[in-house]
Amino acid sequence: MFGSKYRDEFIYLNSMETKLLIFIATILITNQGIAQKDYLHESKADKNNRMEWWKDATFGMFIHWGLYAVPAGRYHGKISDHACAEWIMNDEKIPVKEYETYANQFNPVKFDAKKWVTIAKKAGAKYIVITSKHHDGFCLWNSTVSDYTVTKATPFKRDILKELSDECKKQGIRFCTYHSIMDWHQPDANGNDSTDWVKYREQYLKPQLAEIIHNYHPGVMWFDGEWIGKWTEAQGKDLYNYLRNLDPNLIINNRVGKGRSGMQGMNTTDDAVGDFGTPEQEILEKASNLDWESCMTLNKSWGFKQDDNNWKSVDVLIHNIVEIVGKGGNYLLNVGPNAEGEIPGQSVERLAEIGKWISKNSESIYGNKRGLTNESYKGYSTISKNGNYLYLFIDSKDTSPIVLRGLNDKVVSIKILGKKNILSLNKSDNALSLTIPPESLDKYVTVLKVQLK
Repeated sequence: MFGSKYRDEFIYLNSMETKLLIFIATILITNQGIAQKDYLHESKADKNNRMEWWKDATFGMFIHWGLYAVPAGRYHGKISDHACAEWIMNDEKIPVKEYETYANQFNPVKFDAKKWVTIAKKAGAKYIVITSKHHDGFCLWNSTVSDYTVTKATPFKRDILKELSDECKKQGIRFCTYHSIMDWHQPDANGNDSTDWVKYREQYLKPQLAEIIHNYHPGVMWFDGEWIGKWTEAQGKDLYNYLRNLDPNLIINNRVGKGRSGMQGMNTTDDAVGDFGTPEQEILEKASNLDWESCMTLNKSWGFKQDDNNWKSVDVLIHNIVEIVGKGGNYLLNVGPNAEGEIPGQSVERLAEIGKWISKNSESIYGNKRGLTNESYKGYSTISKNGNYLYLFIDSKDTSPIVLRGLNDKVVSIKILGKKNILSLNKSDNALSLTIPPESLDKYVTVLKVQLK
């Protein structure tokens, strides 16, 4: 029934459990194109239904964690000149065998999935995205396809993805995974022969992704590392369809194709693949009708770097939130746990403060549409799905009058979110204006709730 390539895979998998063998067989059938549904041309209505939970969630926590937490941005005692700790293998040209020794030192005994998910939940995050495998090739789950895993190559031996996905389910947080397409460790991913890459893609990358879907059920698969020359848009389309056939509800970012540049590939042509754009360390200059998510760090590095003290202030982080949601996007904010398994205190403090602000203003953040155009309001805002409420985000450092244009006959009342007192409005020349008493301003951003006809 199967060609020689698939017979070889069954020989390789012969020692596995029967259940997994049957599962892989199903994958191989799907991979041959038998009974494979075309998800590349999904209807707009079906996509909107699939994406609804993600768009309503608005705010997520990114987690970059792996062997790079051990050197933590230092190599042979010297601080790496490069910004991102997770790139240290590449940046410092560490040989594969030498880098592998970090696995012997990776024993994060302070890792507590319950504590991590609680931190995310208290921050107001509705989903978590963790690096199942970054560019260094190290796997945070018990993969049957590789021995370079947390359960086999480290003294820790525990399945990180299982513990975290189980805890997310308990606390009502969506579990999601990041996965690198390129792999500095896997030999076939770095061979010069094109057949090596095909072997890596078909016998390593795809089976590992199938394991993650089958065992941990991520809501999102967040790809990266697609910029290498060996990866093409056609391969991205194939992988997208392959994964959606394994889980039709799966959401996949645009970096499954050649979508590195934020919104690249996010258009309405047949050349596009992926469900949402991924501007990195930036916010879109203008609002977009397309789905997008800004991924950003709390300091500079994604992975834990012990010498990186460039922490963003809570004020900046909250202003990022309101700008992103006001432009119709999601905010994915990163933490980099250390080698012991703890999220740095500076991160926890900032996330907790964000959570306090969101808890007071949650109805303006979650489940809304993007707000008014710049012609109507010189700031950021959101609108409830039913159109009954408008939420205005006010920079608490700006004491100038608030002006709304073109809404004279639509506004019923305006009040500060969470307070009962109705604010007084001035009407003139098709504009409404008001001034918030200084004592009523929030420390960071004040939210006005506008009831509309």
